[in-house]
Amino acid sequence: MSDLLIEKLNFDYQGNKVIDDLSLTIEKDEIVCLLGASGCGKTTTLKAVAGLIEPSSGLIRISNKTLNDKKSFIAPENRNIGMMFQDYALFPHLTVSQNIGYGLLSKNKKANSERVSEMLNLVKLEGFGERFPHQLSGGQQQRVAIARALAYKPSILLLDEPFSNIDHQVRFQLIEDIRRIIKDQQVSAIFVTHSKDEAFAFSDKLAIMNAGKIIQQGTAKELFHQPKAKMVAEFLGQGIYIDAHYQGESIFKTPLGCVTSTQKSDYNKQQGTLYIRPQYISLKSKCAAKIDNSVTILSKRFMGTRYIYRIRIAEQELEIASTDDGLFNHGDQVDLNILPHPVNFFIN
Repeated sequence: MSDLLIEKLNFDYQGNKVIDDLSLTIEKDEIVCLLGASGCGKTTTLKAVAGLIEPSSGLIRISNKTLNDKKSFIAPENRNIGMMFQDYALFPHLTVSQNIGYGLLSKNKKANSERVSEMLNLVKLEGFGERFPHQLSGGQQQRVAIARALAYKPSILLLDEPFSNIDHQVRFQLIEDIRRIIKDQQVSAIFVTHSKDEAFAFSDKLAIMNAGKIIQQGTAKELFHQPKAKMVAEFLGQGIYIDAHYQGESIFKTPLGCVTSTQKSDYNKQQGTLYIRPQYISLKSKCAAKIDNSVTILSKRFMGTRYIYRIRIAEQELEIASTDDGLFNHGDQVDLNILPHPVNFFIN
């Protein structure tokens, strides 16, 4: 049984469709990321699940309990949903322990105290219970926020860009720690971000959103290697488009030479476009006998262990990382080699 089911959800604001016929399923103990650019409807979807807004139409069900449909609308306080916000939303006048225990409904003070102590241990903040939020680092405040959200054992956890205010140097350690905490507590979660790096590190599955719709959902590997739309491919990483014709046997003929796919392909010899990512391109010195393919070095930057070259290919620009010790310079004409890889091919 799924922990969360959303079917054909719609929400309009001042005549504009913010959520457009959105459907999503989250299985038990699964973390799913809503990933997309600002304004695509991610946070509005979270608000609809939380009950902070009432959808125009559609169904929301958690653990087989209907929260929203044509006949009913359950108030936010009765949904048993935990929320973790971008700004943590901790009460500044309450201690860490008081913040964590704020949502506990039991009248048994001993049971509440034991649950707070349990959560402090879980988030590795033993001994911090009597401190106030302003006495903590950003990462520690984040741990208090997750402890408070999980303290009353919610049916599902909603996280709205929770890592955006964390320093980059400690962000991914915190992501790893909070993912572990959520998994330990066996809680399903929806995570919202516009960062693919955070999405890849934190979630089990991704749902790529655009203009209020889910364009594609699946694991990060599935979406990265088999995007169904150009928008999905572009959002998950930079690349260039090259005209291609499928030759059969996983071979694609392009103006830059033949490209081999490492995954089984069967496109019935169709014409289309390849989306080539920089990690599958290597640069080499120009061969005078080779037909000019208009690959030009625009700039290079030394980054310690590698050089970053910005190149122009077929009127597009792309950055390529290389460990060639600065072999090429601005204005050089170079050849390139496209390595075998799981190709992103879009039929015209």
